[in-house]
Amino acid sequence: MTTARMSSTAYWAMADCWTIVRRDLTHLAKQPSLLAWQLGFPIVSVLLFVFVFGSAMDIGEGVDYKDYAMPGMFAMTMAFGFMNTAMSVVVDKERGVTDRFRSMPMAPSAVVTGRGVSDVLHAALDLLVLALIALVVGWRSDGGVVATLYAFVLLLLLRFSLIWIGVWLGLVTPNQEAAGNLFAVAFPFGMVSSVFTPPSVMPDWLGAVAMWNPVSSTSNAVRELYGNPLPAGGSWIEQHSALMAVVWPLIITAVFMPLAVRKFQRLAG
Repeated sequence: MTTARMSSTAYWAMADCWTIVRRDLTHLAKQPSLLAWQLGFPIVSVLLFVFVFGSAMDIGEGVDYKDYAMPGMFAMTMAFGFMNTAMSVVVDKERGVTDRFRSMPMAPSAVVTGRGVSDVLHAALDLLVLALIALVVGWRSDGGVVATLYAFVLLLLLRFSLIWIGVWLGLVTPNQEAAGNLFAVAFPFGMVSSVFTPPSVMPDWLGAVAMWNPVSSTSNAVRELYGNPLPAGGSWIEQHSALMAVVWPLIITAVFMPLAVRKFQRLAG
């Protein structure tokens, strides 16, 4: 393939990707109920987990549970987002939108990569709303501007990697009813972690699972960057959470992004 042809292919792949992004953002703007749910979920989550359940939490003497839980809430919101991705992909597939895209003269990867970019933008909006709520309820970052911004980058990196799991699940899930059952997968993935409680207070086997959960690595990394309380633990994975908050998303993306693109290309027409 010549350099000119490669440049043309790359240009149209990006152009088609942006077309899909604009389409997804337009649909979101035209569905107020969906937008309200997307923005309302962080508010309900903070009220429920921090103020209702949090009143019974004790993770250490002198530690404000709010300061421990809010970074975990950020990570959990990013983690749970892959369910929305999967559902959107299933809806497009059932309505024939995906087949229509496949029949068009467009880059084969554009539908998948466009979904990824648009979902990152959605996630950034979720994160902004959640951060504003956290500030209202009294949470603060003591890590400085650069560290705080880097923490938000790590959160979006986690969300970006999980998008590809959502796309792949959406493509292999037969219908919307089956996609609704994905909550059974997402719930333990987000909850069996250091989001709400330190793994050290869990049973040994469950604590080990929680420690090696990618959500825990991101939660602990952003806690450290924010200057918030960290779970007391001496395991390797907990001591290297800043490293694993980057490594885990890279591994997930490397595995599931090619799977999602390949599955899309092989869909029965």
